[in-house]
Amino acid sequence: MLATHLHRWKSVALTTAAVLVGLTAPALTASPAAATTTAYDSTYYKNAVGKTGTSLKSALHTIISSQSKISYSAVWDALKVTDQDPNNTSNVLLLYSGVSRSKSLNGGDVGDWNREHTWAKSHGDFGEVTGPGTDLHHLRAADVQVNSIRGNLDFDNGGSAVTNGGGSLVDSDSFQPRDADKGDVARMILYMAVRYEGDDGFADLEPNEKVNNGSNPYMGKLSILKAWNEADPPSAFEERRNQVIYDTYQHNRNPFIDHPEWVEAIW
Repeated sequence: MLATHLHRWKSVALTTAAVLVGLTAPALTASPAAATTTAYDSTYYKNAVGKTGTSLKSALHTIISSQSKISYSAVWDALKVTDQDPNNTSNVLLLYSGVSRSKSLNGGDVGDWNREHTWAKSHGDFGEVTGPGTDLHHLRAADVQVNSIRGNLDFDNGGSAVTNGGGSLVDSDSFQPRDADKGDVARMILYMAVRYEGDDGFADLEPNEKVNNGSNPYMGKLSILKAWNEADPPSAFEERRNQVIYDTYQHNRNPFIDHPEWVEAIW
């Protein structure tokens, strides 16, 4: 009888443990991005570390607003360095499609690559002006035709396959990058929202929960961008790009590449 009771107790205990594991496992996989530390926390980010919400956003705005600016024509050569294919130094890696293409094929013809504003320049009407229009932290090399299909659409999930888009999707009011670029796009958009707050003659750029934002200084959808930031952490390519922009061109950083968890801390 005692053996029977022990057997039943062990069965209950094992079942209970299995249930507990089942309950706790999803919480681990759904948790926000883990806190990170960088070599810049005690220097570049020292006035931001430990803050959250509007205080963190304000501190980061002050930090990253100290930057050098380049002309729109200079962006061509800069992208040849920032977007260089790590496996072929003669090529650049194209946003959205993931294609590796010769650096020399920059231009406006079919088969060329051009300068994609991930924060569409019409959203806030800043065009190609030195400042938001030339900020390398949101400018990427992209296939001419794929760039044209994206146009000035907001970002959201869903749509039909983009021709030669590497898995990107598009519908009438939004664009979804391929999986490998989702986090990159999110962090570029949210960098712009922190960097440009309306205090330097440019529009106050902010993410929102809408599509069809038109010429308003908004970009959607924030909830989708946050999910993409979680699902696609910073890659080695993205981290190298951030470093090159900091070291060679603008001398400011995208804080969400260094600290992706700050997205959730602010929004």
